Amino acid sequence: MKEIQERLADIELVIFDVDGVLTDGSLIVDSEGREALRFDVQDGYGIFRGYRAGLSYAIITGRNSEVVMHRARELRIELVYLGQKIKITAFEDLIRESGIDPKSMAYVGDDLNDIQVMEQVGVSCAVANARPEVKEIVDVVTVAKGGYGAVREFLEMIIAAKGGVPTP
Repeated sequence: MKEIQERLADIELVIFDVDGVLTDGSLIVDSEGREALRFDVQDGYGIFRGYRAGLSYAIITGRNSEVVMHRARELRIELVYLGQKIKITAFEDLIRESGIDPKSMAYVGDDLNDIQVMEQVGVSCAVANARPEVKEIVDVVTVAKGGYGAVREFLEMIIAAKGGVPTP
């Protein structure tokens, strides 16, 4: 089995869960029923740095949310699978649509419904505040919590393994 640095260097596509990974897991609903989610700006900058290193991205989330679609458009993430209670089905669709070998993919998650996909990718990552059962089975656990720079932290590991990108 390849060492983790070699596997990180081979990553072409990173898949994100949303709640608890790209967000801190909080859901804000106002009196009109409109939802709001909190995203970390440094995670977004890390995603754009990853583009410069040749990465592409996908989102697989159980949430069916226009807020998530809006953020995905801002981050230029085109492969978005909303309302996926069983994420492995969306993952199989992603493999067909992207043509990328699952061993060249990474997955960042935090909960039990992420495990099936994590077991299929080249590198699996859990955020610091992930469920203990998830942290036990992954390749990487971030120091940062979901929604507080965990995505950026993991992407910087991949970027470094690929030789880095110049900072503008």
